[in-house]
Amino acid sequence: MIARIRALYERSRLGYEERQKIRSLEKLTGLPVRRASLYQKALRHRSYVAEKNLSATESYEQLEFLGDAVLDLIVSEIILNRYPAASEGMMTQLRSRLVKGEMLARIARKIGLGNYVELGDRVKNQGVENSESVLADCFEALVGAIYLDHGYLHCRKFATDLYGKYVTYEELVSSSDNFKSLLLETVQARKLPAPVYNIVKESGPGHDKVFDVEVVVSDKVLGTGTGKNKKKAEQAAAEKALRDINKI
Repeated sequence: MIARIRALYERSRLGYEERQKIRSLEKLTGLPVRRASLYQKALRHRSYVAEKNLSATESYEQLEFLGDAVLDLIVSEIILNRYPAASEGMMTQLRSRLVKGEMLARIARKIGLGNYVELGDRVKNQGVENSESVLADCFEALVGAIYLDHGYLHCRKFATDLYGKYVTYEELVSSSDNFKSLLLETVQARKLPAPVYNIVKESGPGHDKVFDVEVVVSDKVLGTGTGKNKKKAEQAAAEKALRDINKI
């Protein structure tokens, strides 16, 4: 009841455009906004704060700090649930990739978060609201605002749903750190034989082939993957194997 009264009071103090923005944020997050001031702060750039002579604490930076910590925990849970047999090294590497600025900015762009960022007049029309750093910071701040407004469980669902919708885990691969090496590290930690990759099917014309690959550990097929080349197919198979390695 108190929360409802606070929400009504905060909203009554907003102008028409601010109320419209809050309603739009409710659609974006799937949650009612009870403390509008939190969300305003989460999306307020330091240039706006300086221009309006507000306290430095009225920008998104404090909520970004909180959201960063909350997101680390949420992503750790996502990884543990997706890869229950993963080694600590693998989990640390994946978490680093899932919470880095590039990934957070990608998710923020997908949900149009830049449209909500409040900027000072001198930096408007310069694309600041769509820069990687600002989008990543505001996404973390939004997570922090949801955490304070609704608690951890609602915050976790919000973030987990976005990762599930916009992150393809095979895309986390790079030449120096990939699912094949993570799978090898994991099986070695469990004192299992090294994974063996077999091409089970090739299809398509010579210039546009598609490969199907299986990965075998201890004579058991743990995963299959498809890709435009053998390397990508092997990576996809390794990613699936990491989820099913407990079956051995």
